[in-house]
Amino acid sequence: MPRFHRPAASACAALVAVAALAAAGLPGTASARTPDSPGLPGPAAVADASPALLTAMGRDLGLTRAQARDRLVNEAAAGATAGRLRLALGDAYAGAWVRGAESARLTVATTDPADIPAIEAHGARAAVVTHTLAALEAASASVDRAASRTAARTTAVDAPVRYVDVRTNTLVVQAVRPAAAYDLVAAAGIDRALVRVEKSADRPRPLYDIRGGDAYYMNGSGRCSVGFAVTKGAQQGFATAGHCGRPGTTTSGYNQVAQGSFQASTFPGRDTAWVAANTNWTSTPYVKGQGAANVQVTGSTQSPVGASVCRSGSTTGWHCGVIQQHNTSVTYPEGTISGVTRTTVCAEPGDSGGSYISGSQAQGVTSGGSGNCSSGGTTFYQPVNPLLQAYALTLKTTTGPGPGDPGEPGEPGGTWAAGTVYAAGAQVTYGGVTYRCLQAHQAQPGWQPPNVPALWQQV
Repeated sequence: MPRFHRPAASACAALVAVAALAAAGLPGTASARTPDSPGLPGPAAVADASPALLTAMGRDLGLTRAQARDRLVNEAAAGATAGRLRLALGDAYAGAWVRGAESARLTVATTDPADIPAIEAHGARAAVVTHTLAALEAASASVDRAASRTAARTTAVDAPVRYVDVRTNTLVVQAVRPAAAYDLVAAAGIDRALVRVEKSADRPRPLYDIRGGDAYYMNGSGRCSVGFAVTKGAQQGFATAGHCGRPGTTTSGYNQVAQGSFQASTFPGRDTAWVAANTNWTSTPYVKGQGAANVQVTGSTQSPVGASVCRSGSTTGWHCGVIQQHNTSVTYPEGTISGVTRTTVCAEPGDSGGSYISGSQAQGVTSGGSGNCSSGGTTFYQPVNPLLQAYALTLKTTTGPGPGDPGEPGEPGGTWAAGTVYAAGAQVTYGGVTYRCLQAHQAQPGWQPPNVPALWQQV
């Protein structure tokens, strides 16, 4: 799979009750949408969707503008509902996904038939399966460890992509040579009943090539794309792909003016990096959209499987598709990358590091892929929340005060803090009340737990 690097030559909705879910267009619910607050993660975030984003969704997903808006509303609501059910089902949880042109159907899988009434009571469809999500992810981690061993490197390159497919309840291994996939599974020592091998001609490579999607150049030679503008204290900069540069690699911007240097980089293993900019550059809360229009970034709430996602890159510009699987593993010639998300969005060399965004929510930075934007392809992005957490970065957004702002004056104490990256299931206190996180995100000023029931559930 290419890593898309180009060489120099070239709101809050009240989502607890079934009636509120109807607002998202989920089956078995009422027709009126529940309002929420603009700028907060939830159905009202559609108000933040730029016309260019809706146009690109129409072009790449075959939707009318109304359908694109409805899809974003439904996906925002479905993500929160899936988060609540994941907590409620506990160890029996086996994944969730949305379907349909407007993502109007949410399915939640469980290994326990007794969970069906609870799932259906939340307006979702239930699927009873054999394997828990935890079991499949553990098997995937075992395969990754096997792929990382020197003795298995050649075998892993011939079976380069692995992911948990929640819709089929299997660990999928895509391989140029199916025999290589079976050898890798055997080396991992996992039950073959968990695995489905798919023959594929794809050989992923990194997509090499301070507004998200703009070009930058490394050491005056290769080209990549800006992912998302970030800050670290008073320092301005951006997140991008690790394979684009190493600590100390200097960068120049899209205009070939000196820009900054890589401060940290991880590749392989993960595909993460960040660049600190000099004082001539300022981080902005935007991604470059269709026709160079600004698409605003209001947060980083993770979208579910099946949700729409759009990518901005310096070679091919603005393209959209859907999220196929989270927590995918892929072996490039340089090594194995784990924890990336697989999508149907196309990309080409030079797009590496560029932005993936759902509505106004940042999703990740372009890692690699196969195919192109003429015939179509598959791409992988490194989720942005783990990247922000690893390097203690703050995503630049339009939703509130600048970095380091502790929140609104006089707000009650607790462990919740703006700028912290929270994983699904994390617990915080706020105002003497305990809350559990429903969807992975970086907390933004104004997103206190009582304000965002799409993200936090009172325990």
